[in-house]
Amino acid sequence: MTVRTHQVCPAPIDPFDPQGHPVYSDGLVDVVRVVGRPPRRTLRSVRTAHFDIRVEDGRVHITHWVPDERINSGLSEMLSHEVFGPGWLRGADVFERIMTGIVLTSREDPLEAWEHFYRSSLREIEAAMQRADGPVEGTHGQIGGYAPVYARAEELLVGRSVVELGSCFGFFSLRQAETHEVTAVDVSVGSIRLLERMSARLGAPVENLVADAAHVALTDDAADTVVALHLLEHLEAQHGRRVIAEAIRLARRRVIIAVPFEDEPEELWGHVRVLTMEDLRGYGRATGLPFEVHEHHGGWLVLDIA
Repeated sequence: MTVRTHQVCPAPIDPFDPQGHPVYSDGLVDVVRVVGRPPRRTLRSVRTAHFDIRVEDGRVHITHWVPDERINSGLSEMLSHEVFGPGWLRGADVFERIMTGIVLTSREDPLEAWEHFYRSSLREIEAAMQRADGPVEGTHGQIGGYAPVYARAEELLVGRSVVELGSCFGFFSLRQAETHEVTAVDVSVGSIRLLERMSARLGAPVENLVADAAHVALTDDAADTVVALHLLEHLEAQHGRRVIAEAIRLARRRVIIAVPFEDEPEELWGHVRVLTMEDLRGYGRATGLPFEVHEHHGGWLVLDIA
């Protein structure tokens, strides 16, 4: 049962859907949480360690028994390993909807569900960064993959203000909020709405802005450092060049860009191209600015503005 689901115009994901507990349903996926023993498997379903999956008439039905302590950003790794990696389902949109459904079925109040997700994720990221042997090895989409990227980016920050382009859940921005003035920018309205609510609940002040990273409604020299962590692989080449130009416009002192290294673009994470060290060097040379390129759990381009 390898299925790519689709429909003509699926409704946008609503991270605050009040109907998420105990069943999340958005017209494309249905997610149900059970506590305790998994239900009896039907002949039409696929059973994994944490999920029961079936597809009927283009709709995905997921029953899950994910433990409360594992409802964090590690869900990406779990879904990749059990559901999408083996090919039972395909598609970044379906992945995002299922992940949203798992979070929302964990609590009656959507805000409490997401707060649990955020607090647990930030704890796990911090634990990975603080292990005695340093950040653990991991791949894109895994907590062990975030940790070394965040650690290196934090080492490279200069000044007191930061703009993060392509912030997604905003974990990096939230981590900087205690010591920096932070603005998170993402093209997803839902992601920014979620980050805005969570930054308030977590007491981590982050300014949030919905925008294409190539066209950001901020003034020139808006922040000391502008970061784009694992963003360029989501964008076609010309779009990526415009993002770098915009980052330079926004930065007073430094631009930090990180990309993963892959053999093929990872569809599950929404990647559309692979980038190499030579690509990063080419971007750096094209700016005419002093730059450094190095490898650390992926590739890095650091541009110094002044």
